[in-house]
Amino acid sequence: MQTVMVNDVAIPHATIAREVQNHQADSPALAWQQAIRALVVRELLLQRAHALKLAPDPRTDDGARETDEESLIRLLLEREVITPKADDAVCRRYYDSNPERFCSPDLFEPAHILLKARRDEAEAYAKAEAQAVAVLADVQQHPARFDSLAKSLSDCPSAMEGGRLGQVVLGETTPEFETFLVAMEPGQICPTPVRTHYGVHVLRLDRRVEGVTLPFEAVRDRIAAYLEERTWRRAVSQYVSLLAGQARIDGFDLPAATSPLVQ
Repeated sequence: MQTVMVNDVAIPHATIAREVQNHQADSPALAWQQAIRALVVRELLLQRAHALKLAPDPRTDDGARETDEESLIRLLLEREVITPKADDAVCRRYYDSNPERFCSPDLFEPAHILLKARRDEAEAYAKAEAQAVAVLADVQQHPARFDSLAKSLSDCPSAMEGGRLGQVVLGETTPEFETFLVAMEPGQICPTPVRTHYGVHVLRLDRRVEGVTLPFEAVRDRIAAYLEERTWRRAVSQYVSLLAGQARIDGFDLPAATSPLVQ
């Protein structure tokens, strides 16, 4: 295996092996490549910091103190990677172009009666389905009985609350559950039992609160932070590419650039 060199500085295999544990990848080979890239970038930045004769000035954040190398890299990037602040006009354009990002989620207040059974136990699941059909027919004829039936029959802890699950948003319940929730009207009992891996449910939607678009003023700072972070990361990536273009790197192919830093 070829030794990785950055301007005549070798990165030992043992150092790469230690770095691999910091990288999750689909294969050991890919994790190894990611580790090499991280170490090559680190070496490029440290060599540049030393060339500029920067002195480490470690800071402490939440009780954790920077190492001298971490301090040098931070000071280098603060000095050489300057990016613009996101002003109101830029933030407003992003807000207007991405309204779906600034909408509060729809809230649902469902209630259910769970007849618990495992899908891989065919006989038990079929029994739960048959019971759910009978319970559904009952509550369709006598909606006021839903709470009492939930308390006496449901296998969910919500039984004590008449089957009420409180407020939920999409993603907090099963996909099968949500397929019906989004199509139901408040007060409606689902016309068919809902089959999930937990068992079979008789479902009622008590209330739905539509999401609302948050005002620009409420999200302006969040947008600015996101845009500035995105711009800074892009600029750092280009800065590293410029350093790579000015360096001699053996044993690893790091994309290099020779054009001026564009922010």
